[in-house]
Amino acid sequence: MTAVEIKNQMSEQDWNRIYNMTQDVNLYDNLIKSLFATIYGNDEIKRGILLMLFGGVPKKTVEHTTLRGDTNVCIVGDPSTAKSQFLKQVTLMTQNYSLFTIIFFLLYP
Repeated sequence: MTAVEIKNQMSEQDWNRIYNMTQDVNLYDNLIKSLFATIYGNDEIKRGILLMLFGGVPKKTVEHTTLRGDTNVCIVGDPSTAKSQFLKQVTLMTQNYSLFTIIFFLLYP
C-alpha cells in the first residue's frame, strides 16, 4: 500500500493530526509516554516495543540473502516487573497479531 492510498483512506482531520505530529521534536518520547502510560520506568523496554510495532525494513545482502524486517523483543526479568502488562497492551494495540513476533520469557526464580 502506498502513502497516497493510505492518505486517501483517512479523513482530512486525521491526516492533519498525523502531519502535525511529524513536526513535534519530542514525538518519540511522547509516543512512549502515551502508549505505556500506566507502566512506570522500563524506558528501554518501551522503546524496543515501540520500534517493534513500527516494524523494520526488509533487506537483501550482497550475497543475495533476504533478511526479514521483523523486530523481535525478548523481555526477561524478575516477577512484578510489568512483563505481562507490556504483552497485554501490545495485543490490545495490534489488530493483526501475525505481523508482530512477541517473545516474552517469564522467568520466576
